[in-house]
Amino acid sequence: MATKNKTNKSVKKRVRVTATGKLKYGKVGRRHLNAHMKAKRKRQLRRAGVIGDRPKVQKKYKIALGVL
Repeated sequence: MATKNKTNKSVKKRVRVTATGKLKYGKVGRRHLNAHMKAKRKRQLRRAGVIGDRPKVQKKYKIALGVL
């Protein structure tokens, strides 16, 4: 009997699938040691990252999330 694939919980905590099927994630480098960063860099890190134009990467994460 075939079994279902389990969702990778570490990926589920880090990545969300948007309504259009893109992947959205929080950027790294904002936890500590930010005093030396320019304000522009900190502002850029605030925005969520999106994986939209890389089908191979999207497929890998969607399989881990159990979407595909």
